[in-house]
Amino acid sequence: MVFTTTARTGSERRYHHGDLRGALLRAAAAEIERVGVGALSLRALARAAGVSHAAPTHHFGDKRGLLTALAAEGHRLLADVMRQALEDSGGRFLEAGVAYVRFAVSHPAHFDVMFRPELHRRDDPELRAAGAQTLTLLRGNAAPLAGGAGADRAASAALAAWSLVHGLATLHLTGNLPPGADVEGLARAAAGQLFQPMQAP
Repeated sequence: MVFTTTARTGSERRYHHGDLRGALLRAAAAEIERVGVGALSLRALARAAGVSHAAPTHHFGDKRGLLTALAAEGHRLLADVMRQALEDSGGRFLEAGVAYVRFAVSHPAHFDVMFRPELHRRDDPELRAAGAQTLTLLRGNAAPLAGGAGADRAASAALAAWSLVHGLATLHLTGNLPPGADVEGLARAAAGQLFQPMQAP
């Protein structure tokens, strides 16, 4: 049972069991894009989603719980798009880097929350597992950039790759690139400089 109240709106009746949680996360992402994460409130979120004011609390406990769930969802989505990019390109890490930037541009609210640990419950098992997926993809697939020079070089290559695509995405989202810039094109060109060892057929 999702709600404890007896009177429900038509919007509430459309949601049942697990899909309300997803609807609330979608509404949270939209609200963060509209007003920013600092101005987000559970009561306003419930209004935006057209559900009882108790619904967000029922599913997430408090705002930190909501943002923890949104960050975990973001990591899972990011891992999915990077994994798909690697699969579609035959393992070219450059394409995973471009997919990282594409994700940030298309999911700005998730991207904002994912990398701000002060907003999360950092020991949350769901968030830790989801974040590990992203990290594993970055570390495992960036290793060839180090040319087989050992674990330390592989870790450095992964950090360099992550820094490049994350920094470019952040520059775009904070308005520090020229208006109308082709961010995916910029990502491809910039990442190509670092990821060149992966381009050999």
